Amino acid sequence: MDFLKIAQAAKVASLEIANTETNLRNKALLKIADELEACKDEIFEANKADLNASAKFVEWGEMPKSVFNRLKLDNNKMRDMIQGIRDVAQLPDPINHKLLVRELDKDLILYKISCPIGVLGIIFEARPDVIAQISALAIKSANAVILKGGKEAKNTNKKIYEVITKALAKVKKFPKNVIQQVYTREDVGKMLDCDKYINLVIPRGGNSLVKFIKENTKIPVLGHADGICHIFVDESADLEMAEKIIIDAKTQYPSACNSVETLLIHGNFPYKEKLLAALQLAEIKLNFKPDNWAFEYGDKILAFKYVDTIEEAIQHINTYGSGHTDCIITRDAANGEKFMNKVDSAGVYMNASTRFADGFRYGFGAEVGISTNKTHARGPVGLEGLTIYKYKLIGSGQIVADYVNGDRKFTHKDLKH
Repeated sequence: MDFLKIAQAAKVASLEIANTETNLRNKALLKIADELEACKDEIFEANKADLNASAKFVEWGEMPKSVFNRLKLDNNKMRDMIQGIRDVAQLPDPINHKLLVRELDKDLILYKISCPIGVLGIIFEARPDVIAQISALAIKSANAVILKGGKEAKNTNKKIYEVITKALAKVKKFPKNVIQQVYTREDVGKMLDCDKYINLVIPRGGNSLVKFIKENTKIPVLGHADGICHIFVDESADLEMAEKIIIDAKTQYPSACNSVETLLIHGNFPYKEKLLAALQLAEIKLNFKPDNWAFEYGDKILAFKYVDTIEEAIQHINTYGSGHTDCIITRDAANGEKFMNKVDSAGVYMNASTRFADGFRYGFGAEVGISTNKTHARGPVGLEGLTIYKYKLIGSGQIVADYVNGDRKFTHKDLKH
């Protein structure tokens, strides 16, 4: 189908789903989860075909191992994907909340009401579980979505989309074309030109993808380019805690965007050598002299340096970080607070692994991605990040002229809501 027709259908669908009841949307989500559970083996077979096709590119050095790891859909990812959809169904409806109720004058009441954004364009690489996550969040927040996955996951993407479409077709009165998928590189260009129908583009991929999208569209873009996450070991840090957190943040899933990439250690930390030895025993390769402090390894490699002060650590992070997620390990609460206040990132942690930067772990059910933007939504983006608001004003015949000439005065009184 021509992309313009897909976009037009998505716009119609966005207006229809915006007027659906919560129960209908939740019913659709639970049906999707059930169908994915029933079709797990088919999805694994499709994923196996993608993995087999991609293996040679890893061997030839044309596909990073980190990308291949993201492509793999194992039992744990499948379990989390399905549970994430069910969790989203249990979350409160983010639509039609009264965010503000203000009396402008007697019988002239202003309401600020949460509402869907409209049509989302999602462009992602190598992560087939993204389809289910984003579809679930889009449905719950009453948005329509057009998905474009990477070619390396084409078989898996098609199969998951087929299962979702089949599930939605079984839900009576659920609007058509709420979830659509496109497949070609040409579709990406057309999506980025389609500002008349698409309200927000969310890229999930590497720096080059995000940069390309931002430079080639008038549509607002939500996301992050890099995951240059840091851990700073303060001089008061507990050795055992530091070992545990850093090893988790680097090895639990090295190719994730919230995996730590740079370790900063205070020069007065008394257990420096023990800490580094423990990291090496955990098969972490320490890079003492990186060519680039703003490099995302996506592997068990950790850039490392000593700093003399907490201020130097903060300056390093604000200079080379990507504004994603950064952590301090300390027993000094004042230093922890200073770090979290002064580091300019979407997530700032004290004594916890950077791997917690995830919508599922934040209790959002799932996420459409992690944003380092400073407008609209920041950090893991769940339901709230897929809503905007509108103002509703209910009067009783008032006109502005009466206020301009002094016949009437505003009361501007906030009311309970």
